[in-house]
Amino acid sequence: MSVVVVGANHRTAPLDLLERMVVTGDRLPKFLHDLSAASDLSEAAVLATCNRTEVYVVAERFHGAYGQVRDFFSDLTYLPPDLFADSLYVHYDEAAVRHLFEVTAGLDSAVPGEHEILGQVRQAWEVAREEGTARRTLNHLFRHAVEVGKRARTETRIARHVTSVSQAAVLLAGGMSGAADDESLSDSASRLAGRRTLLVGAGSMARGMASFLADAGVAELVIANRTGSRAAELADSILDRLAGTSDEPTTSVRGGGLDLVDAHLRDADVLLTATNASGAVITVDQVRRALEGRDRPLTVVDVGVPRDVDPAVSELDGVELLDMDDVAAMTEANLARRHAEVDAVRAIVEEELGRYEASTNAREVTPVVRALREQAEQLRLAELQRYASRLEGLTAEQRDAVEALTRGVLAKVLHSPTVRLKEAAGSARGDRLADSVRDLFDLG
Repeated sequence: MSVVVVGANHRTAPLDLLERMVVTGDRLPKFLHDLSAASDLSEAAVLATCNRTEVYVVAERFHGAYGQVRDFFSDLTYLPPDLFADSLYVHYDEAAVRHLFEVTAGLDSAVPGEHEILGQVRQAWEVAREEGTARRTLNHLFRHAVEVGKRARTETRIARHVTSVSQAAVLLAGGMSGAADDESLSDSASRLAGRRTLLVGAGSMARGMASFLADAGVAELVIANRTGSRAAELADSILDRLAGTSDEPTTSVRGGGLDLVDAHLRDADVLLTATNASGAVITVDQVRRALEGRDRPLTVVDVGVPRDVDPAVSELDGVELLDMDDVAAMTEANLARRHAEVDAVRAIVEEELGRYEASTNAREVTPVVRALREQAEQLRLAELQRYASRLEGLTAEQRDAVEALTRGVLAKVLHSPTVRLKEAAGSARGDRLADSVRDLFDLG
C-alpha cells in the first residue's frame, strides 16, 4: 500500500479552476466516503483551502487510485479530466509525505509560513477521522505533519512579518507592494489609520483581517456576513480585545447581516471580502451604486475562492480590485528575504521525514515480529508441557538449563527473520516479506 496525494494549488492551476475545485463543508463527508469506498483506495482525507484542493489516500494500486481520484475532481468540477489533468500534481510514498510536511510547515503557501494552513491541515484530518476515512496510516501521517508545522513555527522565523493571507490582504489594502520590511509594514498600516473599512465574511480568514485592521487603527470597521450573528460575535470579540489595550480604542466596530453592505459601501474607503459563498456576493451593480456622487477611490481586496466580488467591478472607474493572484504576487516578492528561513524549515522537514520513516517502519514490522515471537513462545511452552513427565526427575538447576537452552534456540532461529523484516520495512520487498511470514506461520 502507498500514500498518494493528488491535488492542484495556486501555482499549478488558474484561479477559475481552483474556484471550481472548492469543497464545501456539507459535500465533504460524501466525497470522503465515496473516495474510501473506491476499489483501489482504503483511506482518504481532503485538504481544501483558498489556495489548494488536495486528496490524500492510501492506495492499493497506484494507477487505479490515481484514476479514481481524478474522477473525484471531475465530479467536483463538472469537467472532463482532459480539461484539468495538466493542472494536477501527484506524489506517492516519501514524496507525498514530504509534500504534506512542506504544506503544513508553510513552505507551499501563497504566503510562506502562514499560520492558517496548520489549522486547516488539522481540520482536514479531524473531519476525515470523524467520518472514519482516516485510519491507521493517515492518522499517523497527519499527526506527524501537525508536529512538523509546530516545529517550523517555533524553531525558525518563517512565521514572522507577513505570515498569513489575512495579513497580506490588509497590507495590500494599505497600498503595500513588493518585499515587506519593518518600514513598509509600518507605512502600510499607517495609511489605513483613520480610514473606513467594510469587511464581508466572519470565518477564520475574515477574523484575521478584522484583527489586523483593528491593529492598524482604522476609524470604522463594519463586518457583514450572511449569518449576522456571527458577524456580531466577531465585532464583539474585536471590541473586547481593543478594550483590553492600554490605549483608548479609536476604532468603531459593528457587525450584522449582508444588508450592511449597501448601507456602508458608499462611505467605505476599503472593502475586503473573505466568504465561503459559492458565487459572487458583491455585484457590479452594488458597487456602481455606491460610487455615484463619490469623489474618492475605493480599494477592494477579494480573497474569497470562489471570488466574492464580480470581476467586472475592476472595469469601474475609481475602483482598484485585488484578488488572490495579487496576494500571491506580493508574497512572491518576499521570498528573497525568507530564503534563510525556508532553508531552515526544509532542514526540519528532512529531519522529520527520517523520524516518520523510522516510526512507520516500526509500526509495520513490530506487529508481525511480535506475533511471530509470541507464536514461537507458545509452541516452546507447549512442547515443554508435553515432555513435562520426562523432565520431572531434573533438578532445579537442570530445569533452568533446559529453559535457557530452548529459549536460546528459539532466539537464534528467529534472529535472521527479525533482522530481515526490520531492514526491509517500509519497502515493497518488506511488504512481501511480512505477507510471506504471515502466510507461512498463519499469523492472521
